[in-house]
Amino acid sequence: MDGSSADEDIDLYALLGVDKSASPNDIKKAYRKLALQHHPDKVPEEIRAESEAKFKAITQAYEILRDEEKRHLYDTHGMAAFDPSRGGPGGAEVDLNDFLSQMFGMNMGGMPGGGGPRRPRRSPDEEQPYKVTLEELYKGKTVKFAAEKQVICGQCKGSGAKDKVKPNKCDRCSGRGVQDAFRQVGPGLVRREVIPCDHCQGSGMYYKEKDRCKKCKGKRTVKETKALELYIPRGSMQGERIVLEGEADQMPDMTPGDLIFHLVEEPHEQFTRIGHDLSADLHVTLAEALSGFSRVILKHLDGRGIHIDHPRGKILRPGDVLKVPNEGMPLKRGEAKGDLYLVVKVDFPEDGWLSNDSDYDALQKLLPPPAPPIKADEVDEVDYEEDADIEKMGAHQGDPRYGGDWEDENEDDGEGPQCATQ
Repeated sequence: MDGSSADEDIDLYALLGVDKSASPNDIKKAYRKLALQHHPDKVPEEIRAESEAKFKAITQAYEILRDEEKRHLYDTHGMAAFDPSRGGPGGAEVDLNDFLSQMFGMNMGGMPGGGGPRRPRRSPDEEQPYKVTLEELYKGKTVKFAAEKQVICGQCKGSGAKDKVKPNKCDRCSGRGVQDAFRQVGPGLVRREVIPCDHCQGSGMYYKEKDRCKKCKGKRTVKETKALELYIPRGSMQGERIVLEGEADQMPDMTPGDLIFHLVEEPHEQFTRIGHDLSADLHVTLAEALSGFSRVILKHLDGRGIHIDHPRGKILRPGDVLKVPNEGMPLKRGEAKGDLYLVVKVDFPEDGWLSNDSDYDALQKLLPPPAPPIKADEVDEVDYEEDADIEKMGAHQGDPRYGGDWEDENEDDGEGPQCATQ
């Protein structure tokens, strides 16, 4: 197969599944749908290589058809419009060899994998954490902010040169825009990498200082502040990614990458979240634990008071758990919510809360009697210490059941048991 027949077989409209009369909006919708379907990160491992090839193909098709001037050239001349060897008028805009190499793994001669180093076709994504409160995740949030980013210079349209200046082919990369580099990955081990040429900033062309664009100084991009909006749906979870498509730094001859925020849920002083469920401590007095109550027990994340009736006769004990259905975190779709788990904490009265002996006698008559006395032939009356720490039980006594003291001693010495020599 020669280069010309390979070009004629490419139908960019068919790649995107649209008619030749499709509007720019229809082309954009088709591209987004196919990009989501074939994105290498969203498919099983066994078809990842095939999806990556399809993803690159539809991306390249979209890059031509989204641009009004390039689309007109394609409609008029086909892919020949982007092939300088066939007299195409758009040769300086698109490298057809690079295009075919990324789409079908072939160079202009039709030999698979023979196109040389591939230029990067998409600028890197930018990822950063974004802290959110549990209240914001419960109710959802829209954040408007100003982002400073690199954009293609509007004065030189990303060429880096003054108007009507003829470019010189970069002698360092021979006009390819990329260079071979070797990076050390271990002792005596190096890896070959292809990186953008630092002499021409990846353009393949070089301009003398007097010929460079005055606005960007030949760098091809300039800083710009843009107003962006970040929407966090209600019910979003820790670690979820909020993607602003195409809002990363722009780079010449590349599709802009995405600006990606990773949600970081801040700890809450009252609620703990796992999945769509919430838990909170339910503090009750000793009287409420024994005789019931009817009151608002907490304020929810949206400000509502949650009221509970606990009947008399059902005693609450420390560590008991009550579940309130449908009062957890909202799901993203529909009106359903997770559950709210309440862990009972009984707040006992302070020492000396009863003022005289008659109050104690009255209380003992109300409460169940003590267990029968334990009988023993010999009885010792002992003293005790209050507020003891159970974690100190067995400390520094050589018992391996306590905190790993036995293992720690061996680690400190740096020696284990050894055999004596005869």
